[in-house]
Amino acid sequence: MDKELIANTLKKLKENSPKKNFKQSIDLIINLKGLDLKKAEHNMNLFVALHNDTGKKVSVCAFVAADMEGKAKEVCDETILADQFVKYKGKSEIKKLANKHTFFIAQASVMPKVATAFGRFLGPKGKMPNPKMGGVLPPNANIKQLYEKLKKTINLATKNEPTVKCRIGQEDASDDNIIDNILTAYNSVIQKLPNEKQNVKSVMLKLTMGSAFVVGKDTKSKDDKKKDKDKLKINPEKKKEKPAEQNPETKEKEKPKEEAKLKKEAEGNKSKESKKEAKKE
Repeated sequence: MDKELIANTLKKLKENSPKKNFKQSIDLIINLKGLDLKKAEHNMNLFVALHNDTGKKVSVCAFVAADMEGKAKEVCDETILADQFVKYKGKSEIKKLANKHTFFIAQASVMPKVATAFGRFLGPKGKMPNPKMGGVLPPNANIKQLYEKLKKTINLATKNEPTVKCRIGQEDASDDNIIDNILTAYNSVIQKLPNEKQNVKSVMLKLTMGSAFVVGKDTKSKDDKKKDKDKLKINPEKKKEKPAEQNPETKEKEKPKEEAKLKKEAEGNKSKESKKEAKKE
């Protein structure tokens, strides 16, 4: 995807979207085609680390054993020890926990217990500690480094429809950072598609409260639209133009043809009359 096209669309997006009293997010929408989502290989569920954060506040909860408690508490927003899992027996408590945090990570040794205690609630939300994003921690894990990575991590998933949607930045972020994030996400998606770019129907950008703009489509600004509208206004006093008169030279050229045609018709009529007279005799 061309960087210049993205920059142009981003400019039009900011010019033509309504202004709000809060900082809106910029969302990326990739519409796909030629896929059968009933096939596992055509579904997508990626965790991609961007080069720049998206402006979204990220919250991380760690499930760990006692030997990793200190490291986790230094960095994570909440730390739950394995022997505390029994406290989360009620559905409402686990649902509240699932909605409270963006990501969940877990020490590898306690993963079976995490699956038993929290799997039925975190699983459907796509929030189970995932090794693809580094969410399953080995004994020597650098939790601080992982936390910083998760702040810039997005999930790219089809979610039962041929569309990938994700937050890619915030409207006050620099265009260069947003464009870089868009390209990183887009390239990650096409690498996983069976026919790569051929499976992409369209790419769109939108602000939280704005309309979607197709990347590469020539979208006119508000001023340009107003000018076009003014041009299309019909003047009620304007009379219909008369059809253009034929060029005199053309008339002169066609005159002999008309005369020849009339002469031929007259001769034909004369011949018919002669035949009728002959029959009468």
